[in-house]
Amino acid sequence: MFNKKVIVFIGPSLSVEERQEILDADYRPPVKRDDILSAIDENPDIIGIVDGVFHQSPAVSHKEILKAIDNQITVVGGSSMGALRAAELDDLGMIGVGYIYQQYANGSIESDDDVALVFTSDDYTPLSVPYVNIEYNLNQAGKKKIITSNEKKQILKVAKSLYYPKRNYPSILEKVDMDLKTKSRLKEFLKTGVDIKKYDAIEVLKYINNLVNG
Repeated sequence: MFNKKVIVFIGPSLSVEERQEILDADYRPPVKRDDILSAIDENPDIIGIVDGVFHQSPAVSHKEILKAIDNQITVVGGSSMGALRAAELDDLGMIGVGYIYQQYANGSIESDDDVALVFTSDDYTPLSVPYVNIEYNLNQAGKKKIITSNEKKQILKVAKSLYYPKRNYPSILEKVDMDLKTKSRLKEFLKTGVDIKKYDAIEVLKYINNLVNG
């Protein structure tokens, strides 16, 4: 069977062990400007974009992704930078996967700040919580009647006001004026909250795996 060459740019959204269990691929650090151009020279069949740099250095450009597509390379994105670029380029051939991609595509979220976080440089351990995760889990808390709609809006306002490296649940809730009993229940709920970026990263790798083995 023809073995397809797959390159995936990924970092904090999914651990090394978890990604390798799903897809056999050439895994590389979060994508930055010109990384796709370099990858094109290696003639891959599929490029997956999950994580990417936002502020540390220039972000991956639309032009290089489009060049990959023009070179008959399938480009799949989701979870973080991949979701953002897929929403911007899905009409031009990039494939978007997952909840966050859909949120960008339908205009529910627009800013790259919503998926940004800081992480360690050696093993990509997250050091902050991305806004998209916070919003997703607060929506779930609202559905479970743990918080009211107004309380959710207040918490999200505080979260959005913080610079993304400083976003974490203790820092956010410390600044929120809320009934202590409600706050305690919410803290317990958030301990088991969903990492939607991780979930979407898994979906991207599963999608690529289906392309390779389907």
